Amino acid sequence: QVQLVESGGGLVQPGGSLRLSCAASGFTFSLYPMSWYRQTPGKERELVASISSTAGYTNYADSVKGRFTISRDNAKNTVYLQMNSLKPEDAAVYYCKGRVLAREYWGQGTQVTVSS
Repeated sequence: QVQLVESGGGLVQPGGSLRLSCAASGFTFSLYPMSWYRQTPGKERELVASISSTAGYTNYADSVKGRFTISRDNAKNTVYLQMNSLKPEDAAVYYCKGRVLAREYWGQGTQVTVSS
């Protein structure tokens, strides 16, 4: 019943910007923290950013700090990842993750390509 659906990925040039969205359903979205992860070919999935249920706390990987911003709109059951000053090394499949009770839920992922 819990479902997370990412959107907003695509092709962008180095230095460009992109905003990812994750639409959640099947649970009381406002009660739970949310996170963004990414995975590149041949590498493990890594945590990019996380946000608390009421957006009072955010956390970022050092590699994206100052360039990416995580936010949420609890009225829309949506979490966002604003990505600025994109670098080629940011290219990856980006996943939305939520933890509901004792179980983790993942979206299907959205591809971000950073290339000239």
